[in-house]
Amino acid sequence: MSPTVAVVAHRKKTLGAGLDRLRVLIAEQDVGELLWYEVPKSKKARKKVREALEQGAELVFVWGGDGMVQRCADVLAGSGVPMAVLPAGTGNLFATNLGIPIDLEEAVEIGFHGRRDKLDLGLLNGEHFAVMAGAGFEAEMIADADGQAKKQLGKLSYVKAAVRHVGGPLVPMKIKIDGTTWFEGDASCLLLGNVSTIAGGIEAFDDARPDDGWLEVGVSTAKGPVQWARVIGRMAAGRSDDSPFVRITRARKVSARFGTPLTYELDGGEREATDRITAKAVPGALTICLPAV
Repeated sequence: MSPTVAVVAHRKKTLGAGLDRLRVLIAEQDVGELLWYEVPKSKKARKKVREALEQGAELVFVWGGDGMVQRCADVLAGSGVPMAVLPAGTGNLFATNLGIPIDLEEAVEIGFHGRRDKLDLGLLNGEHFAVMAGAGFEAEMIADADGQAKKQLGKLSYVKAAVRHVGGPLVPMKIKIDGTTWFEGDASCLLLGNVSTIAGGIEAFDDARPDDGWLEVGVSTAKGPVQWARVIGRMAAGRSDDSPFVRITRARKVSARFGTPLTYELDGGEREATDRITAKAVPGALTICLPAV
């Protein structure tokens, strides 16, 4: 029997010849019912994914960037229904880390005929993420890079935003890893990663894998342009853990308290400031369509 296929698309994002071309490509496949949803912003995608699951979707194509993927993955987590990513965003970090090409025809082919695999997600303050989550400097940088500048400059918008925020103050943090205090002191950034490459194409976690059951954890005490330049230089050289201003480990569970409320982000999407977070790895939570080996 032909499968029921759903498309959940951010209508403001672009890839290849667009959504009309996507309809044609799907029509060329052996598809039963096609469920089609378009949303004006990623935060409205959750409701559409729930509708698709209720209607019996057996494959969900997600058209958009990392924010769109995150919202959809949050609903698909644990369902067993495969997600096929159509990377129409600015950074497309999740797709890049998984080897999914920024090519509409190829991405559709992977969705229908690629291999299926189960990957981990992170869960922070009750919400799943696929790429990264962070609080402090990194979250403020991403929030500042959002909007028109991101559309015009792409990855360069993150660099410009970083320059504006390197002078920010350090904040008291107490971070526990699997129930044991790991860091207590002043820091500028807490970062959790499910994959290696994060915002701006930086390799923050050299050994990260989205199928190992762990979250990568990093905290930075860098302050000011000189120290941050050293941190980013080490990251670019693939030696993040060699920096005197960075500590890196991995964990199943993470909790943190901040001396002052901090903005945090999930896969590039800004969330309201908080003075504490709790996070954990959720092994095998997301079924994903990947390129054939």
